[in-house]
Amino acid sequence: MGKGFKKTSTPSQEFDQPWRDVTWSKSEKEQLLQSLKKFQLQIGNVSQLRIMLHGPIGSGKSSFFNSVNTAIQGCNMADALVDSTGGKSYSFTVKLEFHKVKKDRPRSFYPFVFADTMGLEPESSNGIHTDDLNNILLGHIKEGYTFNPIHPISTEDIDYKHDPSLTDRIHCLLSVLPADNISLISEEVIQKMKTVRGKARDLGIPQIAIMTMVDKACPLVQNDLEKVYISKRIKEKMKVCSDRLGVPMNCIFPVQNYFEQVTNNVKMDILLLMAIKNIIAIANDYAENQACAE
Repeated sequence: MGKGFKKTSTPSQEFDQPWRDVTWSKSEKEQLLQSLKKFQLQIGNVSQLRIMLHGPIGSGKSSFFNSVNTAIQGCNMADALVDSTGGKSYSFTVKLEFHKVKKDRPRSFYPFVFADTMGLEPESSNGIHTDDLNNILLGHIKEGYTFNPIHPISTEDIDYKHDPSLTDRIHCLLSVLPADNISLISEEVIQKMKTVRGKARDLGIPQIAIMTMVDKACPLVQNDLEKVYISKRIKEKMKVCSDRLGVPMNCIFPVQNYFEQVTNNVKMDILLLMAIKNIIAIANDYAENQACAE
């Protein structure tokens, strides 16, 4: 080594200890699955919990549902149609769809559904209108409604429900953001998400953020998903998500959606099942409280 040069060490990309405890085992996955299977909705005037997905185009909203369904079913599922085209400039989801999750018997489903929505975009002429998202929260929009970015639903529309019940309303709002380019999402889109979050807040609806594509955001995690809660980069991305959107860190769940895999991965499933277990718990609490108040 030449004179005057000092040997420098590369800063560690890992924490000494994971900052969230996760048991990465098949038995842990099975416990999470059994917890979901045993869950029963015991609210007289609510037939199912409704969970609404919203976020920018290409953030992995539909893929998140498919991935959760894959983790639960134990095989590759693709009920929600997605577009794998790179550099998306439009939303592949154009209608309001409520996706069910099948149980182990014919015509039997888990007591929760996912409301899949059109992606948000910066321009007012593209992407879902925030008024439509607010009306979904309130239960005013029927399944199958085709979103119009310029003209949100009106009270005269055939797909407008005038007297929604507690079952029709949303019981948990999921904000879906991609970890790999979360800093690049336009401020216009973030503000639209905050507008919807503000409406959900006013209604008392609980909120969770799902941070997808953690494998693309960190080489350590790409090589070993177990490092997701040891990776300094992933925690930094979660902090950016928290700062930009206003969601507290303990309400943000990093996941890796299924994309090219055709068989289940235990580590991917554990992260997905951890997220859905928390989502169902807070959605159920909200619905119970609303039922008692009515």
